[in-house]
Amino acid sequence: MNTTQIDTEKHWFAMRDLKRANALLPAYKQLSEAGMEVFTPMATSISVKDGKRIRIEAPVTHDLLFVHESRANLDPIVAKTPTLQYRFKKGGKQGEPITIPNEEMTKFIAAVKATNNPKFYSADEISSVMCGHNIRMVGGVLNGYEGKLQTVRGSKTKRLIITLSALMAVSVNIDNEFIEVL
Repeated sequence: MNTTQIDTEKHWFAMRDLKRANALLPAYKQLSEAGMEVFTPMATSISVKDGKRIRIEAPVTHDLLFVHESRANLDPIVAKTPTLQYRFKKGGKQGEPITIPNEEMTKFIAAVKATNNPKFYSADEISSVMCGHNIRMVGGVLNGYEGKLQTVRGSKTKRLIITLSALMAVSVNIDNEFIEVL
């Protein structure tokens, strides 16, 4: 692509939000309010406020978000927001942001939403000890998904690990009847 040409095609960009974790208007909210499609893996926790237990939903990794937008629309916002940055490819071209293919991102989002208790991992937390066989799901909500079977000593629950472009991974509960070992 010519550097003077502005990319108007939508991509899933991996972004960094450098605001504090407890900021009132984190980047994922700011970009959503601007009408952009944003995905931030969220986790629910219980907190006590004014003596009452309340559920709080917060990003799993406060500085990581994914934005489905064109560079033409996203670049001006990044330029005027010093706490919002693209994540860049290591070893890639100078200034080339990380993009995730639409199909991979769509599957990742669907897998996260398909379970009540997804477990998120950074890419460096996934070890060969955690991973068993390569598997494919045949039937069920995750039909066609491929990943690693997570092995947890003493657990009867089976989990599928799905990795997202070496940025993060999620493990989700799966049913034994839908597992096909590859």
